[in-house]
Amino acid sequence: MNALRSPLAAQIVEWKVAPGDEVGVGDLLIVLESMKMEHELRTDARVRVLALQYSVGESVQAGDVLMTCEPLESARREADVAPEANACESSDAPLRADLQRLMDRHAKTLDAARPDAVARRHAQGQRTARENVGDLCDAGSFIEYGALAVAAQRSRRSEQDLIDHTPADGMVTGIGSINGTLHGPESSRAVVMAYDATVLAGTQGMRNHQKTDRLLGIALDQQLPVVLFAEGGGGRPGDTDMPIVAGLHVGTFASFARLSGQVPVVGIASGRCFAGNAALLGCCDVVIATRNSHIGMGGPAMIEGGGLGVVRSEHIGPSPVQHANGVIDVLVEDEPQAVVAARRYLSFFQGRLAGGVAPEVQALRHVVPENRLRVYDTVLAMAGLVDVGSLFPLRTGFGVGIHTALARIDGRAVGLIANNPMHLGGAIDPDAADKAARFMQLCNAHGLPMVSLVDTPGFMVGPDIEAQAQVRHVSRLFVGAARLRVPFFSVVMRKGYGLGAMGMTAGGFHAPAFTVAWPSAEFGAMGLEGAVRLGYRKELESVPEGPQREALFDRLLAQQVANGAAIQMATTLEIDAVIDPAQTRDWLIKGLAGAKVREPGVARFIDTW
Repeated sequence: MNALRSPLAAQIVEWKVAPGDEVGVGDLLIVLESMKMEHELRTDARVRVLALQYSVGESVQAGDVLMTCEPLESARREADVAPEANACESSDAPLRADLQRLMDRHAKTLDAARPDAVARRHAQGQRTARENVGDLCDAGSFIEYGALAVAAQRSRRSEQDLIDHTPADGMVTGIGSINGTLHGPESSRAVVMAYDATVLAGTQGMRNHQKTDRLLGIALDQQLPVVLFAEGGGGRPGDTDMPIVAGLHVGTFASFARLSGQVPVVGIASGRCFAGNAALLGCCDVVIATRNSHIGMGGPAMIEGGGLGVVRSEHIGPSPVQHANGVIDVLVEDEPQAVVAARRYLSFFQGRLAGGVAPEVQALRHVVPENRLRVYDTVLAMAGLVDVGSLFPLRTGFGVGIHTALARIDGRAVGLIANNPMHLGGAIDPDAADKAARFMQLCNAHGLPMVSLVDTPGFMVGPDIEAQAQVRHVSRLFVGAARLRVPFFSVVMRKGYGLGAMGMTAGGFHAPAFTVAWPSAEFGAMGLEGAVRLGYRKELESVPEGPQREALFDRLLAQQVANGAAIQMATTLEIDAVIDPAQTRDWLIKGLAGAKVREPGVARFIDTW
């Protein structure tokens, strides 16, 4: 290096050396200004300065000689450090001021900055929003959006007060990985949002609505699942920084609802979840709630303000009520269990797993009692078909006439429905129909094949049940099944009677990819006992009441049972096969291997209820 030339047209701002100075590799020589930006020039060799060709304030052109010099060594020593490396501070150097300010500001958003609030939260037996998010997401995977937001209350509170007491505007939002070790980095990405009950009671403010809308847009655009920790008190009246009257133009609720059927949406409720928070929770595909949860469209203040009396929070939507009426899909003890449930649920929509353990399928031969009138637990049949430990029941407190569950068969996620003969003999009532129809929509939206285990005498009938709009409720099964794009498989375990059995088989026995029966199955256009009483009324009435009529009834019923046996149905091709129950899992594995999930279409239909 004998001369330093200007790399661009610029003005000299400052010389850092003078003639006679000895400078080392990477030392700063001169500062130039061009387009209002300053440029530093440094040495790439050890030199002695001979002369400066321009003074401060003078303009130079690209290529002009700025300084002459002479080398102090003939070659660069190996120990010399490259200029780029020299420009970097060592890891133990003091932080520059702007970075320190940023780190101090971020520290205010963390739980450690509010030990009293955290202690109160823990005293209630609950975790903070950040603790829940940290538990849900894989370690180190969460990137937070909008952490530096504060409540929109600058017109009534100081900036420091807002920083200290409204961190992140009471909501933690971002993207993280969930189940990454099982499904890989791409399939495991998810949007995670958590209202912070320690900040303004987890209420919905202007800024956290903006944060929510930002993440919901990303979720829709990138097709990412969403997990919402929904605890909080609804809309916040204290945000005054924007001149609005009612705030009913907020797009959060429409944006959240727009995700339905597009991506898996999981809601978690613990503690109090009222008003707007509950509205978002209600839009979720699945609601996971703790036993201490209270969920309602209005909290105590709204109820009292509406002239409906003074009510305590613990009397509004307690978990036993909301589990029994179907609001809560999965009821758990506490927040750690809620997070476990959320991770398990999401896994079914993140891809196939290898290495599923098969159950002891021989046990299926003994699930259905030989006595055709004896009830049994169809959950045993569900568990006996799927990979060990994979059964994930949903809505166990509601519509108990039909069981619904997610599970895996040979590692592939499926949805299962099964009649429950322990409730109304397996007859389908309005709640059971609603439960099965909605579950069908869930599986269809997210591409999960379905397996139906059938044992029903049909749709429940009678004046009382018709008063509950039975006609409309049960018809949901037909309308929903007609739009299925996923493979559907039916297994008739015992009773396959009438319209109810057709509703359990996607609308008819030939609608599924296959309909098979176990040897214990029996079929009829209606319940066989009823068919005998109606079809043979004259014959029965011609015989005196008592043992003679009962004997005739039993004989006619036996004929109907024999005529409606599974083997007879197979001979007329009304079903596809009669199989050993122990072969059912193998049939399903082979069926799943060949059946395809169609691409989503425009599902235009009018729900019957």
